[in-house]
Amino acid sequence: MVDKRKFKDTEVSLLGLGAMRLPCKTSLKRENNPLIDYKKGQELVDLAYKNGVNYFDTAYMYHVGKSEKFIGTALKKYPRDSYFLADKLPIWMCPKASDMEKIFKKQLDRTGHDYFDFYLLHSLIKENFEKCEKFGAYDFLCEKKKQGKIKNIGFSFHGTIDDLKNIVSAHHWDFAQIQMNYLDWKNQDAKTQYEILTDASIPVVVMEPVRGGKLAEVPKDIEAMFKKAAPEKSVASWAIGFVASHSNVITILSGMNSAEQMNDNLNTLTDFQPFTAREYKICENAAAMLNKNDVIPCTGCDYCGDCPKSVKISSIFNAYNKVKTGELTKAEGSVLYNKIDVNAADCIYCGKCSNHCPQAIEIPEKIREVNSFFQG
Repeated sequence: MVDKRKFKDTEVSLLGLGAMRLPCKTSLKRENNPLIDYKKGQELVDLAYKNGVNYFDTAYMYHVGKSEKFIGTALKKYPRDSYFLADKLPIWMCPKASDMEKIFKKQLDRTGHDYFDFYLLHSLIKENFEKCEKFGAYDFLCEKKKQGKIKNIGFSFHGTIDDLKNIVSAHHWDFAQIQMNYLDWKNQDAKTQYEILTDASIPVVVMEPVRGGKLAEVPKDIEAMFKKAAPEKSVASWAIGFVASHSNVITILSGMNSAEQMNDNLNTLTDFQPFTAREYKICENAAAMLNKNDVIPCTGCDYCGDCPKSVKISSIFNAYNKVKTGELTKAEGSVLYNKIDVNAADCIYCGKCSNHCPQAIEIPEKIREVNSFFQG
């Protein structure tokens, strides 16, 4: 059974199932908004639950609004008090304060549940938090907590260190969710974020431990370094293990979409032993090597997906990054890029996408770079 970490008067599984990258009925996951494959998805939920995973995370816009219904349906077969369901309030989708109630009610309806164990103000950056304060979002959640519809109040974070300090000091939080992995430990100052939350006695939920899969499919020289150090371990297990070695982390969300990924993570986090100084150093070396590849730090979350021209932004960046990391030659990458039905050449550089990017990527600028790279 997967390890558990203490949270208040209960225990949370160290591995959590994130419902943002579920199995789909077509391989073109980001191209045509395909239907979730309920059979394969249910098998994953069952495999997780059977092995002690009790934290399941979804959000209002995941899988174009289909994730909440799936995860609620998949969990219905199990006793309600045997798992934790997490969901989030997307404040940027609330033109007025009354929309918070509409979205919350819709989330309960979609999931078919009466309450959420963990509920977050979603993707807090400076602008989003200011809107939350203007609309009284925290007080709204406190009222839902009084009503028994929320058990724990938290937030997911994508802003600056000053933003985080401001958010932490503004209210009492039961937990917080940050992006944390060995690459972003320095690149996005996850180290300082983790320390701020730990010093404030706020338990940490981790998202993107393998950077949307980027730390599971590393360049060959980095893979060789990992394999030399531990031939029996997968590349992805190094990323998961790095995060799990931090004691204030209560659960690690992984967007697993296959039994193979699930079993690898379960093996990593069963009877887990924290990293030694040597293992930390290997991860530090891997991060330094990755930073030399000049890749675009896209995780494929598709928060930028509401493009007025339907440009397939994450697919474009994926093709570019595969060339930059040496996974594909430029000719092979060009073939992949040219198969994308709406690529960088169709971008009108409106900048709407950048407003929603959790990685703070200057998307129009990078789109130009990719277009020039492949088209000349």
